[in-house]
Amino acid sequence: MEDIDAIAVLQDPVRRRLYEYVVAQGREVGRNEAAEGAGVARTLAAHHLDRLTEAGLLESGSRRLTGRTGPGAGRPAKVYTRAPAERSVSLPGRDYRTAAELLAEAAEEAGLDAGLCAAARRRGEALRGPEGPGGLEATVELLTARGYEPYLDDGGQAPVVRMRNCPFHAVAERFPPLVCGMNLALLEGLLGADGSVRARMDARPGECCVVVEDSKNNDH
Repeated sequence: MEDIDAIAVLQDPVRRRLYEYVVAQGREVGRNEAAEGAGVARTLAAHHLDRLTEAGLLESGSRRLTGRTGPGAGRPAKVYTRAPAERSVSLPGRDYRTAAELLAEAAEEAGLDAGLCAAARRRGEALRGPEGPGGLEATVELLTARGYEPYLDDGGQAPVVRMRNCPFHAVAERFPPLVCGMNLALLEGLLGADGSVRARMDARPGECCVVVEDSKNNDH
């Protein structure tokens, strides 16, 4: 019932916009910024952000948003980030996570990494459209539909698509080499071997272990 109650909190459209805005930033978000991002008044945003925190969907803290310290720096402001806990509802109750963990454990013990990756690549190919995803912007749309929460990172030498969410996070935490390899193979199949983009490993804390880049980048 706890998960049902938490998800029910998102039925309010303003609350859902605020939640989605905070999640999309991938960092701490203050009340003023969240209110502006959702297009609502600050007092209304504060109420809904605190309601999302009470439901366990967001976590709150405080820090000085000005970056200054000492006298005159002002009081710390309340900030919000996505809570790490996963929420899901299945009626009637199902336990697919335990099944996935047992299968992953058996595959790891039997050394079935190559077979799993081959199956994942075939599944990705089956999910891919006849023309592939196209460039990086089209890839963002494709990965968004798959739940990866992608964003374009252009802070390096060449832009890449990074992903804030791993759809296999719970199992990947217990079996990282096996599941991350499966994830890479799935995305390779989804993006295609001869397309304009390619997937590669580039693990970062708190994000998916795979990034997508232009196929012309030969630096890696």
